[in-house]
Amino acid sequence: MEKVKKEQDIFEQYYTWLRLERGYSPNTIEGYEMDLERLRRYAENPDHPFDIVKASFEQLEQFLYDSFKECKSEATQARMLAGVHSWYRFLLYKNYIEQDPSELLENPKKAHHLPVVLTLDEVNAMAAAIDLSTNEGHRNRAMIEMLYGSGLRVSELVNLKLSQIYLNEHYMLIQGKGSKQRLVPLSPVAEEWFGYWMQDRSHWPIKSESRDFAFVNRYGRPLTRAMVFTIVKRLCVEAGITKNVSPHTLRHSFATHLLQNGADLRVIQQLLGHEDLATTEIYTHLEVQDLRKAVLQYHPANKN
Repeated sequence: MEKVKKEQDIFEQYYTWLRLERGYSPNTIEGYEMDLERLRRYAENPDHPFDIVKASFEQLEQFLYDSFKECKSEATQARMLAGVHSWYRFLLYKNYIEQDPSELLENPKKAHHLPVVLTLDEVNAMAAAIDLSTNEGHRNRAMIEMLYGSGLRVSELVNLKLSQIYLNEHYMLIQGKGSKQRLVPLSPVAEEWFGYWMQDRSHWPIKSESRDFAFVNRYGRPLTRAMVFTIVKRLCVEAGITKNVSPHTLRHSFATHLLQNGADLRVIQQLLGHEDLATTEIYTHLEVQDLRKAVLQYHPANKN
């Protein structure tokens, strides 16, 4: 019983460390909590029990091997490994252990899947599919224009506050990953539709604790990521778009269209809030892919 209480105390210290000292977002912390819970359950298996604070490299390697057999997604595997690394870095930092047993654990090689991107016509078709006569019409149109026109992550959109939107300066102050802030321009189109939404919003029954949230649901509470995902999916169906689209697809489309029209890669990096330029360079691969398609389609040597 004492051991369980001590472990729980360390877990609470870890989550506080992630939030306050590392500055991770709630979504990242939630993922790391899931990873730690998976490791804890695995360590309690009577077939191979071990102490997750004093675990060995071999025990962690076996844990990942067994977990990866169940989970085939390379992105989830990489996140799971990052969660294990994070836990033991914390234990080392707080002097609970003298050596990090996860240090030599290898990351699975991540496949470079190019993201789905919408054409401008498809984005316009999505916008046109919105029924502006409904109560949520102007709100949904403003959201689509911000996702596509400013390249916001869906988590950034649902957490956007009115106090972070500076209409006179045509900018938004966005709280990104790791609590990093960046200034993002507002397009004239997004500003126009946001103005219509603000007129509607003034008649909605907004909860007192939600008054500063830019986008709310019909009950006056902040929108969830799942709700935005549902709205985007429904609009794609109504617009006849058969691609596998999510709110993040509009962010990809924003970056790709900027690059195609001559924007500098470092400018796009800053707009997206990417810490590493290599993350932004995925869009150059998309552009090269488009160039290849053009050669195959239009060059006379390929006509046959």
